[in-house]
Amino acid sequence: MNESLSWRDVKYNEIFEQELLALQRRRNHDSYCTSNDLEKVLENLYIMNGADCSSELQDTVMAATIAAYEHFIAQWKSETKR
Repeated sequence: MNESLSWRDVKYNEIFEQELLALQRRRNHDSYCTSNDLEKVLENLYIMNGADCSSELQDTVMAATIAAYEHFIAQWKSETKR
């Protein structure tokens, strides 16, 4: 691993990858899960993020979680447009 990465970068990457795996598992195993469902979760994550009463660690985790949801939803939607 690159030693110049800060603890925030390491944690961000870890959470981002974990969230993507969890979202993929949910998509594969929950036939009722739609991209619209995940967009509703993302809306709530935006609201929680806006509360701004958290630590630097919580901010990093929230940013990675939101980024993972945004990435996953965009990828899912691009698949359905083909």
